Amino acid sequence: MSISDEHSRIISDKDKQVFSKLDEIEAEMMRVNFWSNNPPSFTVNNYLEAPSFELWLQCIFIPHAREAAGKGQYPERSQVGLMAMRQYNYHSFIEKAQPLLRLLSQFDKIIEGK
Repeated sequence: MSISDEHSRIISDKDKQVFSKLDEIEAEMMRVNFWSNNPPSFTVNNYLEAPSFELWLQCIFIPHAREAAGKGQYPERSQVGLMAMRQYNYHSFIEKAQPLLRLLSQFDKIIEGK
Protein backbone atom coordinates (compact mmCIF):
# COMPACT_ATOMS: atom_id res chain seq x y z
CA MET A 1 0.00 0.00 0.00
CA SER A 2 1.47 3.34 -0.96
CA ILE A 3 1.32 6.37 1.28
CA SER A 4 -1.47 7.91 -0.79
CA ASP A 5 -3.46 4.66 -0.59
CA GLU A 6 -2.99 4.59 3.17
CA HIS A 7 -4.33 8.13 3.57
CA SER A 8 -7.36 7.44 1.38
CA ARG A 9 -8.22 4.14 3.04
CA ILE A 10 -11.71 4.04 4.46
CA ILE A 11 -11.68 3.55 8.23
CA SER A 12 -13.79 0.51 9.13
CA ASP A 13 -16.05 0.12 12.16
CA LYS A 14 -13.47 -2.25 13.62
CA ASP A 15 -10.74 0.38 13.19
CA LYS A 16 -12.95 2.93 14.98
CA GLN A 17 -13.65 0.47 17.80
CA VAL A 18 -9.93 -0.28 18.19
CA PHE A 19 -8.97 3.42 18.27
CA SER A 20 -11.73 4.12 20.79
CA LYS A 21 -10.72 1.22 23.05
CA LEU A 22 -7.06 2.28 22.90
CA ASP A 23 -8.11 5.78 23.96
CA GLU A 24 -10.01 4.25 26.91
CA ILE A 25 -7.01 2.09 27.84
CA GLU A 26 -4.67 5.08 27.75
CA ALA A 27 -7.06 7.21 29.81
CA GLU A 28 -7.46 4.45 32.41
CA MET A 29 -3.69 4.01 32.66
CA MET A 30 -3.39 7.74 33.33
CA ARG A 31 -6.23 7.65 35.86
CA VAL A 32 -4.55 4.93 37.96
CA ASN A 33 -1.04 6.38 37.53
CA PHE A 34 0.23 3.54 35.33
CA TRP A 35 1.25 6.07 32.64
CA SER A 36 4.76 7.51 32.59
CA ASN A 37 5.28 11.10 31.46
CA ASN A 38 8.90 10.30 30.62
CA PRO A 39 9.07 6.62 29.65
CA PRO A 40 12.46 5.10 28.92
CA SER A 41 13.33 4.06 25.41
CA PHE A 42 13.62 0.28 25.02
CA THR A 43 13.10 -2.58 22.61
CA VAL A 44 11.92 -6.02 23.62
CA ASN A 45 10.84 -9.27 22.01
CA ASN A 46 7.92 -9.74 24.41
CA TYR A 47 6.28 -8.04 27.36
CA LEU A 48 8.21 -10.11 29.90
CA GLU A 49 11.44 -8.39 28.82
CA ALA A 50 10.03 -4.88 29.35
CA PRO A 51 10.92 -2.85 32.45
CA SER A 52 7.26 -3.27 33.52
CA PHE A 53 3.99 -4.44 32.02
CA GLU A 54 2.66 -0.88 32.18
CA LEU A 55 5.64 0.50 30.24
CA TRP A 56 5.22 -2.28 27.68
CA LEU A 57 1.56 -1.29 27.26
CA GLN A 58 2.44 2.38 26.91
CA CYS A 59 5.56 2.16 24.76
CA ILE A 60 5.06 -0.99 22.69
CA PHE A 61 1.49 -2.28 22.70
CA ILE A 62 -0.51 0.95 22.29
CA PRO A 63 1.68 2.45 19.52
CA HIS A 64 1.72 -0.85 17.58
CA ALA A 65 -2.02 -1.32 18.01
CA ARG A 66 -2.67 2.23 16.79
CA GLU A 67 -0.44 1.59 13.78
CA ALA A 68 -2.32 -1.65 12.99
CA ALA A 69 -5.67 0.16 13.24
CA GLY A 70 -4.39 2.89 10.96
CA LYS A 71 -3.60 0.27 8.34
CA GLY A 72 -6.59 -1.95 9.09
CA GLN A 73 -4.22 -4.89 9.57
CA TYR A 74 -4.83 -7.03 12.64
CA PRO A 75 -3.57 -10.34 13.99
CA GLU A 76 -6.05 -13.20 14.17
CA ARG A 77 -5.79 -13.24 17.96
CA SER A 78 -4.98 -10.84 20.76
CA GLN A 79 -4.01 -11.94 24.25
CA VAL A 80 -3.28 -8.64 25.96
CA GLY A 81 -6.21 -9.27 28.34
CA LEU A 82 -4.69 -12.61 29.35
CA MET A 83 -1.31 -10.93 29.83
CA ALA A 84 -2.98 -8.36 32.08
CA MET A 85 -4.72 -11.11 34.04
CA ARG A 86 -1.33 -12.71 34.69
CA GLN A 87 -0.01 -9.36 35.90
CA TYR A 88 -2.94 -8.24 38.02
CA ASN A 89 -4.74 -11.38 39.19
CA TYR A 90 -2.46 -14.42 39.29
CA HIS A 91 0.45 -13.48 41.53
CA SER A 92 -1.46 -10.90 43.50
CA PHE A 93 -4.81 -9.23 43.05
CA ILE A 94 -4.37 -5.56 42.19
CA GLU A 95 -7.71 -3.85 42.73
CA LYS A 96 -6.92 -0.58 40.94
CA ALA A 97 -5.91 -2.50 37.79
CA GLN A 98 -9.24 -4.33 37.39
CA PRO A 99 -10.88 -1.69 35.12
CA LEU A 100 -7.75 -1.72 32.93
CA LEU A 101 -7.84 -5.52 32.79
CA ARG A 102 -11.48 -5.37 31.60
CA LEU A 103 -10.61 -2.83 28.90
CA LEU A 104 -7.73 -4.98 27.66
CA SER A 105 -10.00 -8.05 27.56
CA GLN A 106 -12.55 -6.02 25.59
CA PHE A 107 -9.75 -5.07 23.18
CA ASP A 108 -9.04 -8.77 22.60
CA LYS A 109 -12.70 -9.37 21.76
CA ILE A 110 -12.73 -6.53 19.24
CA ILE A 111 -9.65 -7.92 17.51
CA GLU A 112 -11.08 -11.43 17.42
CA GLY A 113 -14.52 -10.25 16.30
CA LYS A 114 -16.37 -11.56 19.35
